[in-house]
Amino acid sequence: MSDKDSAQGTGVQTRSKGWKTAANLLQDTAPLTVPEGASAMTIFVEWEPGDPGTPPHRHTGPAFGYVVEGAVRFEMEGEPERVIEAGGTFWEPGGDAIHYQDGNALPDARTRFVVTMLCAPGKPMLELVEEEELAQRAPRRAPRPTG
Repeated sequence: MSDKDSAQGTGVQTRSKGWKTAANLLQDTAPLTVPEGASAMTIFVEWEPGDPGTPPHRHTGPAFGYVVEGAVRFEMEGEPERVIEAGGTFWEPGGDAIHYQDGNALPDARTRFVVTMLCAPGKPMLELVEEEELAQRAPRRAPRPTG
């Protein structure tokens, strides 16, 4: 430890009080269903301008996201489509729920977001939903925006 790291060269490290205000709660979600033996992974996603994102899919466990840059067009089964801008968060419960959209809502700029997922052991992190199942579950999808 150098003298710069100690309080007046006494060897005692000074403590910052910045930790008291450094963290800001962005998202608090309950209740959660976590698959037994789950693992966690964090991924960084980057969509080019106008990219529609991943086709309709689901995850085996909950997923929590934070938009770093741009805007995500986000739609979960039973919820209306919404746009989440940089600094915003999203989550999905995992399990049976279909995630319809996670694409770039901007036609002229990239969108980047980070997602942490809890995944059931031995299962893929993401499972695409077949067209037949989408048709069967169509009544569960929120009305589409018009215009």
